[in-house]
Amino acid sequence: MHPIALVTGAGSGIGRACALALLAEGWQVFLVGRREDALAATARAAVGFGGSAHVVPADISREPEVARVFATIRQRSGRLDLLFNNAGIFTPARTPDQMPFEDWRRSVDVNLNGAFYCLSHAFGLMREQSPRGGRIINNGSISAHTPRPGSIGYTASKHAITGLTKAAALDGRAFDIAVGQIDIGNVASDMTATMAAGILQADGSIRPEARMDMDAVVQTFMAMARLPLSANVLFTTVMATHMPFVGRG
Repeated sequence: MHPIALVTGAGSGIGRACALALLAEGWQVFLVGRREDALAATARAAVGFGGSAHVVPADISREPEVARVFATIRQRSGRLDLLFNNAGIFTPARTPDQMPFEDWRRSVDVNLNGAFYCLSHAFGLMREQSPRGGRIINNGSISAHTPRPGSIGYTASKHAITGLTKAAALDGRAFDIAVGQIDIGNVASDMTATMAAGILQADGSIRPEARMDMDAVVQTFMAMARLPLSANVLFTTVMATHMPFVGRG
């Protein structure tokens, strides 16, 4: 029986790359995101792979839509072995007084509430299924530790993901649910193109930052995903070697 995974934000970037890696290893993967066309493109990219892809469009910031996703998983597969809580947004850079309240709410709704809704429903399924248990990997970001200028909404929500991971890892012990977090820094993608050109630093300067290939993220993610449930990577950081994360600036 092929293991079953749910990947949010599976229509592009990290979500697509990790979903394709799972599919290449024979997983059955439910692809979740707001844009059905992008999810379908991910599924097409996996044609000929050993696994099977299921496109399930949904806005994870809305709990009823998350409930519908999990009802679909129960109906089609009856279990879930892996949840990758990957979906997230980064709103335009602003100081706290200039940030629109709608941007704040959207950051919390998607990055934190959406992750909790998915985690909550995954817990409910994983503790009941037989064999019991499963793995949940939360995409934290380096912003879960250190902010960039003008990133209060994203940073606060990602700091909260760290608390979500710790609490869920503790609560999951009784049900053989392993919860961990991957914190990623400067992976090459459309979202980080501005970093290569030059981005605002903590000292007020504008400087380009190094980026790493997506494959480094995929390899790290898959190392976590392949572990037996008797072992867990609680936190791991994968980052471009020369990015200005450790140090002063």
